[in-house]
Amino acid sequence: MSYDLMVFDKEQAPSNKEVFLQWYDEQIKWAEPHDYATITVTTPALQKWYEDMVEQFPNMNVADEDEELESRLAEYSIGYAVIYTAFAWSVADEAYSTMKKLAQKHGVGFFDVSGAGEIF
Repeated sequence: MSYDLMVFDKEQAPSNKEVFLQWYDEQIKWAEPHDYATITVTTPALQKWYEDMVEQFPNMNVADEDEELESRLAEYSIGYAVIYTAFAWSVADEAYSTMKKLAQKHGVGFFDVSGAGEIF
C-alpha cells in the first residue's frame, strides 16, 4: 500500500464535497485516452506544481537509480485535471506538507486521499 495524495485543477473540480468525491471516482478510473505519464496533457498550473514537486520527490519512472533517494521516489499519474501521487508511508508527513504547500503556491486544489479526506 502507498500513501496517496492528489492535486487538481480547481476550475474543473466540483466544489461540493459529495459531488467532488463522485468526480474523483471518475478520475481514478484512468479512462482518458493517454498514457498518464506525460506531463503535457495536464493544465499549466499542474505542470508547474509537478516541476517543483519532483525536485523533492523524484518521479520513480524517470529518476536515476540512487539508493539514497529510494524512499523519496513517488509515482505520478497525470490526468487532464489531476495529478495523483503515491508515496512510501515512511515519507507521508513530509509528502503531505510539501504537496499542500506547493498546491497553495501554484493555485491548485489538494485532496488528502489516504488521510482524513480533506479537500483544499
